[in-house]
Amino acid sequence: MKVIIDKEADAPIKDSEEIKPGVILDYDDENNLVGIEILNISRRVPSTVLTSVQLETA
Repeated sequence: MKVIIDKEADAPIKDSEEIKPGVILDYDDENNLVGIEILNISRRVPSTVLTSVQLETA
């Protein structure tokens, strides 16, 4: 899994939408996607994938 954080896009959340059970998208004031929340990710993704997370900041 690869996670990218863009510090310039770090914005307050205005609205959220649950697109499927446990998967939530967060939007800012201009309706830009600023966050993705995945609940119970350890039940959705194999542990081998979760142990090899790459993090990149822009």
